[in-house]
Amino acid sequence: MSGGSSCAAIRRQTSARLIYSGVSVPFEDKMPQTPPFPAMYGSNGYNNNLYKEKEEDYEGLYYHDNNLVSGSLEALIEHLVPTVAYYPDRTYIFTFLLSSRLFIHPYELMSKVCHLCVDQQRLTDPQADKARVRKIAPKILQLLTEWTETFPYDFRDERMMKSLKELTHRLSTGDELYRKAVQQMTQTLIRKLTTLSQYEEALAKINSSVTDRLTVLKTKPQSIQRDILTICSDPFTLAQQLTHIELERLSYIGPEEFIQALVQKDPLDNDKRCFSDHKKASNLEAYVEWFNRLSYLVATEICMPVKKKHRARVIEFFIDVARECFNIGNFNSLMAIITGMNMSPVSRLKKTWGKVKTAKFDILEHQMDPSSNFYNYRTALRGATQRSITAHSSREKIVIPFFSLLIKDIYFLNEGCASRLPTGHVNFEKFWELAKQVMEFMTWKKVECPFDRDRKILQYLLTAPVFSEDALYLASYESEGPENNMEKDRWKSLRSSLLNRT
Repeated sequence: MSGGSSCAAIRRQTSARLIYSGVSVPFEDKMPQTPPFPAMYGSNGYNNNLYKEKEEDYEGLYYHDNNLVSGSLEALIEHLVPTVAYYPDRTYIFTFLLSSRLFIHPYELMSKVCHLCVDQQRLTDPQADKARVRKIAPKILQLLTEWTETFPYDFRDERMMKSLKELTHRLSTGDELYRKAVQQMTQTLIRKLTTLSQYEEALAKINSSVTDRLTVLKTKPQSIQRDILTICSDPFTLAQQLTHIELERLSYIGPEEFIQALVQKDPLDNDKRCFSDHKKASNLEAYVEWFNRLSYLVATEICMPVKKKHRARVIEFFIDVARECFNIGNFNSLMAIITGMNMSPVSRLKKTWGKVKTAKFDILEHQMDPSSNFYNYRTALRGATQRSITAHSSREKIVIPFFSLLIKDIYFLNEGCASRLPTGHVNFEKFWELAKQVMEFMTWKKVECPFDRDRKILQYLLTAPVFSEDALYLASYESEGPENNMEKDRWKSLRSSLLNRT
């Protein structure tokens, strides 16, 4: 299958997924695609209404039905750079800045953009027409503002900041208005990067304070008496606090992290320009780790109690929490709770489950059923997204997707069609599709949590010690004995290795 036909097939599949995932407004309506403007490639006049009516190549860019579908990397970079008569639309800016990092490091792209701006507008010429500079400066500043606001983490690289300072200095020299605009843009960027650093420091502090629950049990038995029900016995309140954590961690994930997470290997036949030294997706990874922690916390809370009646009560409590998460639109916590309940050390507790009213749990499992590519979940996500679009309150705006599935969708979209076509052109049709999914995520992550914070509950959710997988099995066997020889052997082995560990 050729790159084009493969991408077409993926596009059809993606369209189906996007319908399920709640896109009620076509991407093109929200973010109009860039029509081909020739003026930036030559001096032969400017026509801002020019569209190509046929499939044809124009100065390294290829259009089909008036949509940009491919182009050489250099032509795409030129298409990003404003001129006196042209400014790229926001769809193109976002899509190219998002996906170009599959081919070129952001600092290299910034360097090329700066070079084009300086050369095209003759900014190095001391005799440059000041009127011309006044016309182009706002457009270049707007491009830089969009870059710093949407992809601020790119500017943690000192090379990016150096290029930014050099170009903005050229634009603002001698003009107080532009100097103030540059100052405002720079201050906003620095605030964002400072906030990010503080968040990462707070995460590191939280992670360093978390200990293994079995270790705590052996060294400080009394501390293990604190459990989730002593901290919070109201399912709605706990679901609200989980939503706080989810939305906070979502808000720090940069859109570029989805693309950088895909660059496990070079897509361009070992072209060394594809960067591997960059901190690729630390906030995305931290969010995935939170999902895993919540799953293990749920399993720990269920396996920990000695009495069967107490374990059943904890299970029913988490079923109610999961249902409240569903109602809020917090699908990630919902799935983490279901995952924790379905872990083998929990699911094997047949006597405990026998005392649980499972009807509500069965409904939730049905909603998150993976069959038919998570059709039921995607339908529910569509409903939550529709509610968010027409929301009259901040609570109705909440949409927190099952994050691992979102990453999986983006991964298969990336793997399903080539980033380069046989002609050597960048396959921009593929990047429009990637941008659709990431842009929807960008909308979701901007929602502010409307619920009151409860520091005690949040602290417990983030730092309470949890069992390892082996410790979960040991606690499970201690609660309900092994049922066969294989389980008996494992129980003996775990007791020997875990309880005698110094």
